[in-house]
Amino acid sequence: MKVIDYIQHAIATNTTHFSFELLPPRKGNSIYKVFATIDQLKEFDPKYVNITSHCDEVIFTPSPDGSFQKKITNKRPGSVAVAAAIQSKYKITVVPHVICQGFTPEETENALIDLNFLDIQNLLLLRGDSSKRHDFSVSEKGHQHTNELIEQVNQINRGEYLDGTRTEAFETPFSFGVAGYPEKHEEAPNLDSDIYYLKQKVDAGAEYIVTQMFFDNQKFFAFEEKIRAAGITVPLIPGIKPITSLTQLNLLPQVFKVDIPEALAAEVRKCTTNAAVKELGIEWGIQQSKELIQHGVPSLHFYSYMATPSVRAIAKEVF
Repeated sequence: MKVIDYIQHAIATNTTHFSFELLPPRKGNSIYKVFATIDQLKEFDPKYVNITSHCDEVIFTPSPDGSFQKKITNKRPGSVAVAAAIQSKYKITVVPHVICQGFTPEETENALIDLNFLDIQNLLLLRGDSSKRHDFSVSEKGHQHTNELIEQVNQINRGEYLDGTRTEAFETPFSFGVAGYPEKHEEAPNLDSDIYYLKQKVDAGAEYIVTQMFFDNQKFFAFEEKIRAAGITVPLIPGIKPITSLTQLNLLPQVFKVDIPEALAAEVRKCTTNAAVKELGIEWGIQQSKELIQHGVPSLHFYSYMATPSVRAIAKEVF
């Protein structure tokens, strides 16, 4: 089933669905770490599970002569393999992320062909993390923007391939969503400009928008109002991440360019242990989720990385 169908059903029935995103474990670990996360959350009837994608990273290791040797490493398995394993075991709709950064169009086409053969129809299309935060190379021949990636997906849905081959259109074409940023993307000059490019992605075929994490619902409501005024009508899904440690008070704003509202920050500063912060994050997440549900969002999408027990505690209170 397509994600947009679940979302439209929720809208029609005035309900809110549960979904979450997980991060594949680093190499050397097994799929059972992924299964352990799902096992903690499956009782809440997740309609779909997102799987993040990660490109090769460049690392430099010192040599005995004092020089540095460049090595390319892939620290995590690909989203295609993890998505297939989850779909096979749990029969849950899976949404692998497909990103621009670090992948050539040929590599992307191969991944899309594999996904089609695996009967995985849902994608989240993203540019990928900024190289300012991660030391990895971006192929000079790769897509630089999500719009280019969207066009490649649209072409393959029509049966058009990079080598000029043409076949019949896919019997079950890919359906995809894109990301939105209530506090604007870090590289956008302003929020209005960011929304301008978001509308281009929607006009090109994106069927829904999932937001970056945020901790202030008023910013989500304001963002929703602005995108509607700009003519974007597709469903908007809020992304929620409970805060779980003292270091996240500064780390989350640095890495994800999001604000921690002072009401939350002040309470975190009162905490002396990570356990206390975790409980605070659960309480904040419950109140944030309840307000969003009252607002009528069709789905709450949780970022579970390093926060699965907290997501579970929130879900028990609101689903």
